[in-house]
Amino acid sequence: MKISLSKPGAVCAAGVSCDDIWSAALAGDNTGLSLANDKLNDGSGYYHGKVADNKLPALSELPVTMRTRNNQLLLCALKQIEVPLRTVIGQVGAHRVAVVLGTSTSGIASGEEALAHHEQHGELPDTFNYKMQEMVAPAECLAEVMGIEGPTYGISTACSSSARAFMSARSLLASGFADAVVVGGVDSLCKLTLNGFKALESMAAERCNPFSINRSGITIGEAAGVFIATRKEDGLQDDLVCLTGAQSTSDAHHMSAPHPEGRGAVAAMRGALYEAGIETADLSYINLHGTATPLNDKMEAHAVTELGLQDIPASSTKALTGHTLGAAGATEAVMCWLALERQNGLPKHVWDGQQDPDIKPLNLYQGEPLAKTVNHCLSNSFAFGGNNVSLVFSKGEL
Repeated sequence: MKISLSKPGAVCAAGVSCDDIWSAALAGDNTGLSLANDKLNDGSGYYHGKVADNKLPALSELPVTMRTRNNQLLLCALKQIEVPLRTVIGQVGAHRVAVVLGTSTSGIASGEEALAHHEQHGELPDTFNYKMQEMVAPAECLAEVMGIEGPTYGISTACSSSARAFMSARSLLASGFADAVVVGGVDSLCKLTLNGFKALESMAAERCNPFSINRSGITIGEAAGVFIATRKEDGLQDDLVCLTGAQSTSDAHHMSAPHPEGRGAVAAMRGALYEAGIETADLSYINLHGTATPLNDKMEAHAVTELGLQDIPASSTKALTGHTLGAAGATEAVMCWLALERQNGLPKHVWDGQQDPDIKPLNLYQGEPLAKTVNHCLSNSFAFGGNNVSLVFSKGEL
């Protein structure tokens, strides 16, 4: 079943609109990954992909019990699709529109602030509501703001959360539970994840450097990306880009390390390509998971090569946005959507150019002119616990 995807709303360290993000992607501009002003618990500094505070809507635009930075990022992305979304709601009715959003941190940052306030004052601030931290909080916030009455829920499968949300949105449409789904993801920076990844020795001291022999870990970022998904045959919106294939797997190899041979990753990619009905030669671009950790990059390069996809132009856009965790799948879906719609290039792979001889070489895109039309894009999202999701996005007329 082909699912039509609207022009997305998006915000991340690379920009606060699709135009800004795409300009940064084509140029390979990674200056959005900046050195933080504060320190981690161990006193060390770190780079992060933070969105400038003055680029976001005012918190006062949100309901009082939903005023978190996570929802603030979400509102920024939502405003970019608000007009077409209200049109779709008017066409099918609020009860026939669903919301499925992926996240891994939700409003935890607000919980951290509330605990700090409690330590100082002996009570939680009046502005804090424990529901801010629930994984369903972003989805409920979006439904509240837009008056949506259909199924509303969140998905939290670590770094594959918002990629998995596309599969859930497709199921809601295929089953007839909804005629339109707002789908995507959002995650904001918080000390819990920053210090957690530091404790795992997974954070890079500088900007991340995917697939390089000098790679040393991730740069964490924050982002939101949202789409309106409808059944292609219903004709409710322009079908410039469609979701044509999707597959999830779980190899359950280790809590935090990927299977060294990428068995689950291979199965996810193979399944997504099969669903989309395309051969290796049909694929135009791969948005790699590409975290810049030693084990993940080695595994993914092996998995891509196992499927004979090593010559397909590819890049990891986490070098531009940071690893946006639960929002990564949606953020990278935005990159694929823009590549298919704009037809003027692909996201540039930003690294130091130093190939690791211990991993399989890939065709990491450096901005060269495209030899053919971008017709199909594969996007990978791999998470802790061996949770893997691969999605195929295609031009709507195909």
